Amino acid sequence: MGLEIESMPVIDKYGSTTTTEQEAGDSAAEVVQISNPRWLSVCIGLYLTSFLYGLDSTITADVQGPILASLGDLPLLPWVGTGFLLGSVATTSLFGSLYTKLEVKWLYVGSIVTFEIGSAICGAAPNMNAMAVGRVVAGIGGAGMYLGGMTYIAIFTTPARRSLYTALVSAFWGLGCLLGPVIGGAFAQSKATWRWSFYINLVLAAVTAPIYIVSFPRHGAHCDEKILPRIKDLDWLGALLNATTYALFITACTYSGAEWPWGSGSVITLWVMTGVVTIIYMLQQWTAFLTTKEDRVFPVWCLKSRSLVLLYIATAGGSAVLNFNIYYLPLFFEFTKGDGAIKVAGRLLPFLFLMIFSALLSGALLPKLNLYAAWYVISGILALVGSVLMFLISTTTPPGNIYGFEVLVGAGCGLSLWVAYSIALVKSPADKVTSALGFINVAQLGGGALALAIAGTIFQNVGFDNLQSALDGKGYSSSEIRAALAGGYSSIISDSTPEVRAIASDAIGRTIAHTYGISISGAATVLVVGLLMRWEKVKMV
Repeated sequence: MGLEIESMPVIDKYGSTTTTEQEAGDSAAEVVQISNPRWLSVCIGLYLTSFLYGLDSTITADVQGPILASLGDLPLLPWVGTGFLLGSVATTSLFGSLYTKLEVKWLYVGSIVTFEIGSAICGAAPNMNAMAVGRVVAGIGGAGMYLGGMTYIAIFTTPARRSLYTALVSAFWGLGCLLGPVIGGAFAQSKATWRWSFYINLVLAAVTAPIYIVSFPRHGAHCDEKILPRIKDLDWLGALLNATTYALFITACTYSGAEWPWGSGSVITLWVMTGVVTIIYMLQQWTAFLTTKEDRVFPVWCLKSRSLVLLYIATAGGSAVLNFNIYYLPLFFEFTKGDGAIKVAGRLLPFLFLMIFSALLSGALLPKLNLYAAWYVISGILALVGSVLMFLISTTTPPGNIYGFEVLVGAGCGLSLWVAYSIALVKSPADKVTSALGFINVAQLGGGALALAIAGTIFQNVGFDNLQSALDGKGYSSSEIRAALAGGYSSIISDSTPEVRAIASDAIGRTIAHTYGISISGAATVLVVGLLMRWEKVKMV
């Protein structure tokens, strides 16, 4: 399904595409046509990298405890999860520029190699510092893989088929997210240890390497030009400021209250630096300082399009909902029900199954029912209702009820989250397709990363206050209470009396439920933006 192209592209040796041999003209001798078997192998490669990206996004959900027990250094534990997202979102804009300047195939392959290097560093990490570095490196490679996959789809599929291919990529990403906690937990509980949660990426890459090297077509007007002249004019200052902005914001969220008091000089300095660098970055992009308007790392031209701006905001809101639920639904069941990795994955099935199903449904029907604003309105309503209901849950809420709420949120996420990739390309000039892709990618990865950073701050701060109040008089220190929020390897969760575990589970469960304000905000954003969009049909042929 979805593995054949409607009209196979013809690609000349420079990567220029045409749709028929006649259009190729006298260059027919230099033309390579993508056969259906070759296109099938290309799709397998695209879906596999999407799967790996989803897998690595959640594989640490159930191995943070074993990693902490092995490497120690609790203050750095949040970077096991946020480091990957930070690496991704901090480099997405840069990759968007690079894909317009460099050969698509080799940049894509280079991203895969970077991802595998990061995985190797994590697997071999001797301490938490190395683990944090490895997660950031893997996130950088993951961003390149994800954007590269979307670029291939934009180049080699017709608009009518593009939404379905995008939905298939999202489906494999969702499958990776689903299996991440299972695979990570299974390795952590086996003799292989948690390190194989990362080494497994190397094995899969080695097996599938021939697909990327042999089957993937080249594309780009600069295929035969040297690399340095093509990248010297990139907006390197903008890329640095962009990465620094996200790094400072996520660092500030991670340490505020959890490690350093809110009123401390360190926290105040972090937030001030975040604000200053953000303003400098915005001014540098607006004035094109040390770059040109065409080469700016952020596609500022997109801000002149009302439709693209609304698509950006809606995608960020939908991504916030999706990423929050993928991370915090497992935590709720882990803390309140004592579930292990495999059981937690089963609890997530209603959410992920409906997310994948609705994404495929959206991809298949969008070309026919292409009043795209309606997709966002319906999506926002479903996700908002489900998120509000999740906000009201407690440890006594029957699991069946929670599954129903998951269905609503999952269906709402899937219906609209990837729609922007198809609509943005239709509404963008042909020569700015990759730039528009980067714009939407920044929204998707940035929305998820910022939502998780803010959610982590709320969880750590509110959770600490709730636990401290609930366990008042039980003799637990502040450090023990902090450790309890890291999972089952704390004395409060693993070695306490049933009464204490019940009190702690209830307090943490209430904290996670209240943190669903993040999901509510994201869903409301999707709904409001959908209502503000033009109620127009777009031609997708």
